Amino acid sequence: MSESSAQATAAVAEAAASASWRRAGLAGAAIGVVAAGAAAGVAVERLTVGRGMRRRARLALDASGPYGALRGVPGRARAADGTELYYEVDEVEPDTGDGARRRRLFGRRAPAPVTVVFSHGYCLNQDSWHFQRAALRGVVRSVYWDQRSHGRSERGAEQLEEGIPVSIDRLGDDLRAVIDAAAPEGPIVLVGHSMGGMTVMALADRCPELVRERVIGVALVGTSSGKLGEVNYGLPVAGVAAVRRVLPGLLKVLGQRADLVEKGRRATADLFAGIIKRYSFATRDVDPAIARFAERMIEGTPIDVVAEFYPAFQEHDKTAALERFARLPVLVLAGEQDLVTPSGHSEAIAALLPDAEFVLVPDAGHLVMLEDPEAVTDRLADLLARAGVPAAAATVGSHGDTGSTAQPGG
Repeated sequence: MSESSAQATAAVAEAAASASWRRAGLAGAAIGVVAAGAAAGVAVERLTVGRGMRRRARLALDASGPYGALRGVPGRARAADGTELYYEVDEVEPDTGDGARRRRLFGRRAPAPVTVVFSHGYCLNQDSWHFQRAALRGVVRSVYWDQRSHGRSERGAEQLEEGIPVSIDRLGDDLRAVIDAAAPEGPIVLVGHSMGGMTVMALADRCPELVRERVIGVALVGTSSGKLGEVNYGLPVAGVAAVRRVLPGLLKVLGQRADLVEKGRRATADLFAGIIKRYSFATRDVDPAIARFAERMIEGTPIDVVAEFYPAFQEHDKTAALERFARLPVLVLAGEQDLVTPSGHSEAIAALLPDAEFVLVPDAGHLVMLEDPEAVTDRLADLLARAGVPAAAATVGSHGDTGSTAQPGG
């Protein structure tokens, strides 16, 4: 955790604990309420804090940490349907003498030449890998890209111009286009979270020769190889049945009235924030600035894109494609309390890849790489070691720790 975000979090806690709202400052008190995020907290907030104050609290949270501020060398790949896909590359930097971070990851030896390609999840963007990027930055060549219609990538041309539904196969082809543009040669390690993991599986299904010839390691984080139509999202049986019956049609209708829906999302921002927090994180004490960071990414995804992608998950089945990874070092990792892609889906993937490292992160939800980033980054470093990068001599320390005020060592 950076010094600025640590100080901001401490200020939030101090404000919430203060007996006097006047002394703590109304904005600080509002942040404390916003951070609660649950339905009860939202109800109390509406009674005690005005809409303008809540908006100022969110702005304060947005400014409290550097999450999502890391940038690399920009590039653009062209998908088969003409969609422009945005990516950034973090190149390896020479060791200038302060190599503590490099030693944490790889000991005193230089990492082997490899490119790690990170694919993000549904309604997110490349910034969701913030902590892993901070740890690997300058040490391992890494590519971060925005899936079509997300982040800085263009809206899917097929979807926008021809009304062709999005498919996971198309996302796999998009990943191939990014690899061809950003990492046209040399060994690669593929890392995917949620929809990004499905994208990696689709790449293996459609481009087996690429996996066979160039992929030397794979990390599948909080993802599924299929049967997502059976997920209950933590709802009772009756609620799940209703959701499955009406949600696809409802999303389609909402997508057709995107302008009205976006206004509604802004008007109900507090409730929306509570829902995001419930389905993104398992712990109540997640850093408020991180919760707000996740909220910004998700609320930045237009409702018509949300509607456009949803049916693809119901059709997704890449169980057979997992065989392409059978002889590779593989990490399968999930938050134990993930409500979106439950950990049982990761367990099913691991059962089909018996040589894979299977990790369940306790007290973590769907956005495990933000909620417990140190655990995720540690395991990624181990994967790189198993994939041929020199063995790690220690853990990544404070680079993945959202609950520590310790400063990065390099």
